[in-house]
Amino acid sequence: MSLPLVAPVRITAVRHGETAWNVDTRIQGQIDIGLNARGQWQAQQLGAALAEHGLNHIYTSDLARAHHTALAIATHAGIAPQAVALHSGLRERAFGVFEGRTHAEIEAQWPQDALRWRQRVPDWAPQGGESPLQLRHRVEQTVAHIAARHPGEHIALVAHGGVLDMLYRLATGQEVNAVRTWELGNCAINRLLWTPEGLTLVGWADTAHLETAARDETTA
Repeated sequence: MSLPLVAPVRITAVRHGETAWNVDTRIQGQIDIGLNARGQWQAQQLGAALAEHGLNHIYTSDLARAHHTALAIATHAGIAPQAVALHSGLRERAFGVFEGRTHAEIEAQWPQDALRWRQRVPDWAPQGGESPLQLRHRVEQTVAHIAARHPGEHIALVAHGGVLDMLYRLATGQEVNAVRTWELGNCAINRLLWTPEGLTLVGWADTAHLETAARDETTA
């Protein structure tokens, strides 16, 4: 049976601004960490870059680093802060016992698990965390649930590196354990289309708004 015709949903998907734990290579997972000063600046530059893009709705992870980034987008887009929708389905991958530890600490304490993590073993998860397959299922279901409500509209999804990684894989047909060759930069602009048949990639890792602003700042 063919799927009913639904106007495609334009999606602008972004990772939150930088945090102190990003700089320290410390696993945040679902621990609620705020933006650092650079992250706040990135969020403002992102908001200004999207101001005239005709966003109709903004959805965000309910973790502070994503929510604060989403509020900066809303300010520039003329969307009321209370209209920014929090969605726990957009949270970062749960990393269980890895959360709060640096990459080096994980390598030292759990070398075998660290290897499984680096190899992206599809059905393996840190104790108390999610596997790549579980994360993919969650992201796919969350995006479908959100996008189906907004046929023909333009929505922003503000989330995390793990979520953005799965969006790219879903849109390009990559397996969860395929080697990553794409970037997941803080506050980069990533563009997709959604229909009931799935996601399509339009553009990825646009950081011109951050690069130009940084040059202007250093030469002012």
